[in-house]
Formats: sequence, C-alpha cells, structure tokens
Amino acid sequence: MEKHFIPVNIALLTISDTRTSDNDTSGKVLKERGIDASHHIVSQQIVPDDVYKIRAIISQWIADPDIQAVITTGGTGLTGRDGTPEAVKVLLDKEIEGFGELFRQISYQDIRTSTIQSRAIGGVANGTFIFCLPGSTGACKTAWDDILKEQFDARHRPCNFVELMPRLLEK
Repeated sequence: MEKHFIPVNIALLTISDTRTSDNDTSGKVLKERGIDASHHIVSQQIVPDDVYKIRAIISQWIADPDIQAVITTGGTGLTGRDGTPEAVKVLLDKEIEGFGELFRQISYQDIRTSTIQSRAIGGVANGTFIFCLPGSTGACKTAWDDILKEQFDARHRPCNFVELMPRLLEK
C-alpha cells in the first residue's frame, strides 16, 4: 500500500538572550526547511534563556491539539545560561533517547569531539513531539536534514514519527 505525504504542524522556538527576528539564523533555517518539506509552521517565537519562560511557551504548545511537533534551537550547551533540557525534560511523557544519540553521532563527522558538548534531546509530551537542538545554524541543518526530515515524512520506511502521531495518547 502506497503511503501519502501528511504535513505536520510545527512550532519553532529560538532560545537566546541575544537573538532577534532579524538575526535568528537558526530559526530561519528550520522554518525554511520545514516549509520546503511542505509542513506547516504554525507558530514561531524567540524567548530568553529562562527555564520558566521556555517551559511556559512549550506547555502552551503541547496543550494545543493543532500543534504536532515543537522544535527548539538554543540553550542545549553547558554554560550557566543553557537550560533548555532542564526546562523541557520535566514536561516529557517519554524521552526519545535515540534522537540525541544519533544527532551526536552524525555531528561527530563535522565537529568531531566537540559534539559531546551538545545536550540535544527529543521526546513526546501530551502527544506532541519535541526536539531541542543546539543554537548553531549548522546543528539545525544537521538535525533537520539527517533526522527530522525523514521522520516527519509518512512515506519514510520502515517507520516514521508521523504514523505514530494518532497513537501517542493511547492508554
């Protein structure tokens, strides 16, 4: 049976104390790639590196039944201001450990051992997929091009995230 493409409704969040809509290159890359892949970017925001502000926005998005995926960029490093994983992990019903592992494995080809400084994570909360990416434009390209593009395509075999979306809230 032939599978058909199903667009995903995606919300994008840039986490940064310095980025604006004018210089948010990572957010722009994710938006362009999502649109080029025929998905819907239903919301896009920039928020400071503040665990509670990050958590508040993502909580609103995971409560919205029209948002199927959230992608964040920024705040996954090791500095004192990097708190994206701490903001998001408590919201997750299930963590997708393989996402961070695969992202770091792929990144190793480009940035070698510096990839260990990335705390990229993925998971599911209230039926919404959430992926937290580093703030670099290159990292966002890597995550989208080498992982998310295929997993957000219902035609990708042997399996993909889209075919799981209707089942995420099963009890």
